[in-house]
Order: sequence, then structure tokens, then C-alpha cells
Amino acid sequence: MGRHGWNSGARRWRLTALLGVGVAALALVVTLLNTLPGDGGSTAGTTRDGDKVHGTPVTPPDTPRPEVGWGFTHTQFSADEGADAATERVEGLLEKQSLPQNQHIMGWGAGNPEPSKGRYDFSEMDRRIDFIRKSGGTPTVTLCCSPDWMKGGKSGVTDWSQAALETAPDRAHYKDFAALAATVAKRYPDVRHFIVWNEFKGFWNDSKARWDYEGYTELYNLVYKALKKVNKDIMVGGPYLVMDSFDPRQTENASTTVKGTWGAMDQRVLDAFAYWNKNKAGADFVVVDGSSYTNDDDMLPNEFAATDKLTAVGKWVREQTHDLPLWWAEYYVEPADGNDDRKGWSETRRAAVQAAGMIAMVKGGASSGFYWNPEEEKGSDCAGCLWTPTDSADGGTTLPMYDLVSRFSKEFLPGTTYETVPVAADDVPNVRVLATDKVALVVNTLDRSISAKVDGKRFEMRAYEVKWLTR
Repeated sequence: MGRHGWNSGARRWRLTALLGVGVAALALVVTLLNTLPGDGGSTAGTTRDGDKVHGTPVTPPDTPRPEVGWGFTHTQFSADEGADAATERVEGLLEKQSLPQNQHIMGWGAGNPEPSKGRYDFSEMDRRIDFIRKSGGTPTVTLCCSPDWMKGGKSGVTDWSQAALETAPDRAHYKDFAALAATVAKRYPDVRHFIVWNEFKGFWNDSKARWDYEGYTELYNLVYKALKKVNKDIMVGGPYLVMDSFDPRQTENASTTVKGTWGAMDQRVLDAFAYWNKNKAGADFVVVDGSSYTNDDDMLPNEFAATDKLTAVGKWVREQTHDLPLWWAEYYVEPADGNDDRKGWSETRRAAVQAAGMIAMVKGGASSGFYWNPEEEKGSDCAGCLWTPTDSADGGTTLPMYDLVSRFSKEFLPGTTYETVPVAADDVPNVRVLATDKVALVVNTLDRSISAKVDGKRFEMRAYEVKWLTR
């Protein structure tokens, strides 16, 4: 998913479609289930025992940590479906290294979990959880979005249009959503990390031209308490706000304190975060989302230096939350086109800027993050994907972004101690570096070859090369 943009208090969404299942992208309204018998329909495909434990849960750690490390989010299409050889190939890749994997409860490949009150359908969600378990991933669940009957829609009917899916539950149904969250937690007892909602979707106050942070916080607190009641060891986090920023010359709604050459933060976002932080029932970790570029898609002063925003945001959040573990639920360094696709860069440039962005997040204090995997349903061309589409037997092969994310996850685990390494003065503007006592990640930020001297070693780097050094 992309980020929000705001103009004079009016919504201007630039989001990847919140895709559900099958024909969700082809129609505005898809009827997954008929209404209950009293309404003249059937309840085929649903069950009342949604909280029944599904499958064979993986035994979680005795004492779960609030950090999970660096992984990815499943989107509409993923490796849980496709040709057997391809899906097994991806499972094999992931089994070699346990990457955290995030899945939403509705949309992004999961159907409506509760089409009618008390009637559940977790079939797609079950399949995703099964894949995460089989591939050895640490499961994380994002509690979004909500069934139609919780937001003014008809019972038993699911409207998969973007506008409908991005509608928050009515306040009268906040407790129902919290109950659904508890049902999910009981069904998948090995999931110990839950993110509450996604990007404040539907929580915008038009009359005040600001976020409805009171409504979100009320929902968050109910969900937090419901999950803790299921299991006190469950880890819960929010608020998953989009950390929007403006061009430095813009003054309206611009922060006067959180700013840099990359721009200035939207003060309305900071205000929303501050309210949640002050009034939350509790949090085991804090979650944000955002891009390095501005609301106008400007990368200031360039695509690499713009990632300094991710460091500044992280430091500000950690200060406000007294160093609660920081997660980036989504992070973007490449602006999207009119279709919200990111296909304009070469894969080498994309990987280099992504690496710089991940380095910037770590320097801002982040210990966990999820790469938004823009998986395609079929074909061999998949810009920015972790692996090729799994529709054919030769699919599911690694792509450069998987190599980056998996290696980053392996080398920079939560709790890692970072070290400063010497960089030749002439190379300081041209490279980004992140190092431990065992390894150093070096990124060439130029579209040309350079001879760099890092950590006392002189070596050649190709244009936009991402290089790992053993120390």
C-alpha cells in the first residue's frame, strides 16, 4: 500500500488497492455470503466456532520479545497459492532463514473473516497462516479491515471497493471489532504480535480537518484489552500512522520542530501520534508507516538523502515513547506512478535506495520492519518483488529485493550492537554504511562506479552497488 496525501483537509488517496480475494479487483461489490436465514439467505461457507484453534500451531517462545526483526508483508498474491513446484521453492527459501511475515485479517489476500455477526469464514486467512507456519516465519497479524456490518453495510455482503474497505467500524461496533480480534488470537495461538488497524483508515475528521485520533485510540484500547485477556503474553502495537511530510517551503500544517532538508513533518500526524501515546491503554511496541519522499512525491534533496527523514521520524517517535521498540509496518523510498506501481527504476537502483532506507530506519532506532511485497499473480516481470510469481512451475525464484531483505534480517537482528567504521573523507557523500563487529553493509549512492575506502579497505563498487563486507 502506498501513503496518504492530503490537500486542504480533503482526502487524496494514493494507495495500492486493498485487494481481497479472486474477483475483488474486478467488481465494486462481491457477495461472499448471503444473509442470515432470517433475511432470506444462507450461511453456507461460514461457521460459528471461529475461535476454534486452526491447524497445528507452532510453539512460540516462552517469553516473546516485542521485536520481531526485518521481514515482509503478504499482499493480494503470494506464495501460498500457485504451482506446487513454485510455492515449495519459496517455502524452501524461507525455511533457510526465518523471516517475520505479516498478514492482514481482511483484504490483501484474506477474505471477510466475519461476514455476519457470529458467523466466520477464515479460509483464506487459514491458508496464509499455514504458509507462514510451514515456511518457518514468525507470524504477525495486522487487525484490519472490518466486516461491512460493522460499518453500515449489509450483513452477509462484502463490498470490496477501496472506499468501502477503507471505512472504519462505527463506534457502536468498536466492541464487536475487539471481539473479532480476540477470536483471531484464539484461532491462531502461535501469533503473539498484533498490529491494531492500518494507517488510520477511515479515521479522518472532515469537520476539523484532522485525524480522528480520539476514535482510533478508543478502538485501539478496546482491542488491546481484549487481546491481553486472551493471553497476557500477546504483544500489541499501534498506531500505524502514515508519517507524511511536506516540501520545506510549505508552512500550513507543517511541523516547526521535526524537519530537515527532506522536508517538514505534517503536524496533524504528530498531534495524532501524541494523543494516542498519551491515552493508550498500553503498548508493547510502536508502529509507524511512511515514505522518504514528500506528499508531492519529491525526494529531497535526492533519493538517498531523502531517507534521512526515516531516521528523524524514528528518533522523534522513540523520544515520545521512551524508547518503546519501533516497527515500520511499511516503508517506501520510490514514488509510485498514477496506477500506484513502482516500476520506473532499475532493480539495482531500487535495491540501493531500499538499503539506504533500511539503514536510515535502524539509525533512527527501529528494530523491526516489514517490506511491502508487491507480488504479481503471474508472469516473470515483477518490479520490486521478493520472488517471481508462483503461477508456473519455474516461478518462485529469488529476486534482488529478497537477497537484500533476507541478508539484512540475518545480519541486523533485534538487539544488535552497531559500530562506527571509518570512511574516507572523499567517500562520505557517496556511500551509506551500517556495521556490526562482524559485517558492514555499504551502499554506493551514485549511478557510476567508484573506488571506495571503508573500514580501512579500498575496493571498487559498481553503480548503485550494495556490498557486504566481512570484518
